[in-house]
Amino acid sequence: MGALLISPGNVYANDGRVEKITSAKKLRVCIWPAYYGITFRNNRDFQLRGIDIDMAKYLADDMKVTVSFIDSSFPSFMDDLDADKCDIAMFAIGQTEARRARVDMTEPHLRSGMYGVTTKTNSAIQSWDDLDKSGRVLAVQKGTVMEPYMLQNAKQAEIRVIVPPATREEEVLSGRADAFLTDYPYSRWMLVQHDWARVVPPLSPVNPVDYGFAVKKGQPEWLAYVNAFIRKTRADGRLLKAAKANDMEPIVILK
Repeated sequence: MGALLISPGNVYANDGRVEKITSAKKLRVCIWPAYYGITFRNNRDFQLRGIDIDMAKYLADDMKVTVSFIDSSFPSFMDDLDADKCDIAMFAIGQTEARRARVDMTEPHLRSGMYGVTTKTNSAIQSWDDLDKSGRVLAVQKGTVMEPYMLQNAKQAEIRVIVPPATREEEVLSGRADAFLTDYPYSRWMLVQHDWARVVPPLSPVNPVDYGFAVKKGQPEWLAYVNAFIRKTRADGRLLKAAKANDMEPIVILK
């Protein structure tokens, strides 16, 4: 079958993915539904909200198809892409070498460094410099960009890797950990959701990571199509609109 010409950017989608999506009239998007401000499912009304929910809807609108959100996670999204459970993963995926070896990453649309989260009653941790000290236990979630960075760079603190369904919050509240490391979006969620939480920001960005979307390897035209879409939303203002609507403006990449 011949190449299929579809906007944005007049990209020829001849690896078949765009044709498959348009034929099915459905874009399947893997998300992590616990990612506040990004792809978050509210337990009160079960609605999905976040910048990448908006971006997925924009992409589906541009393709003139419906969008179907498929629950995934950081540990499982690459397997889900390989198994063709979704066409694309859209939940602010940090761009790491390990992930690039497995999947193709799009151009970034967000960039975040690391933040600490502890309790308001923890008087021993007042600043970022108080985190990596002897006797401290710092929690990181398995599969996040914080895991390899802290395992490689922590000099004195013990790093505890948390595997779901266990949570970093439980580790801190129980006293098994002094703090946990996360990014800007999740730190906002902690302040919104938990009155016990206190965010510990660094004085300057620590391990800033570019976030984008991911597709299965071997689909260069589909990757080019999505990159053209990201550039289009940056130019026409939709990316900024989605960032403002979801309190992600401080980390959005507009150039």
